Amino acid sequence: MINHLLRGFGALSLAIVPLVAFTPAQAAQAPQGLRAAEVTTLADAIGQVRVDDEDRTGYTRSSFKHWNSGDLADGCNTRNEVLLAEAITAPVVGAGCKLTGGVWLSYYDGQQVTDPGALDIDHMVPLAEAWDSGASAWTPARREAYANDQGAATSLVAVTARTNRQKSDQDPAEWLPPAPEAQCRYVGEWVATKLRWQLSADAIELEALKVFADGPCEETVVSYKPAP
Repeated sequence: MINHLLRGFGALSLAIVPLVAFTPAQAAQAPQGLRAAEVTTLADAIGQVRVDDEDRTGYTRSSFKHWNSGDLADGCNTRNEVLLAEAITAPVVGAGCKLTGGVWLSYYDGQQVTDPGALDIDHMVPLAEAWDSGASAWTPARREAYANDQGAATSLVAVTARTNRQKSDQDPAEWLPPAPEAQCRYVGEWVATKLRWQLSADAIELEALKVFADGPCEETVVSYKPAP
């Protein structure tokens, strides 16, 4: 399965994304607020992820309350606040935070989208995977915080509904974005989210991540801030 996923890499270009994917030189030149985060190589970041078996016993999607009222007093829920934050051309915000117009780039597949209804807000580490990896022991309030996390720009991402549903609850040993140039960014954001929320990885997942770190993504740098 890992070898199958790596066939799509080819010649990769690293995506430069706030809080996750930087070359070392760019990380050193980052603004002071960014340098305050935990910054390390992808390989070292993977080494910080706790290894444990996964257990989905008792999981239901309703265990993670979302979308809530968001971080801002703007009448928008978390979903729409993420759409507003990630728009490359801002939409018009109508009554009840109805969004019209606007342009988004779905980085998983490189598609530009002009209809907000065609986008899903993907949890970088899916809710079921989070449950398997430690969230089953959290309080309902912490699971709600996780499901609506806007404290890191990479926890929630607006992508085409098609790619989000292809991904489902799979980890990087099972699924990668179809755009090869997105894959190192994706792996870096996955690891950053696991570290931010102190989630574990199973042995197969960890092995897949190490293959990426030792090969096409070896220059990816991971930056994250632990969740409150």
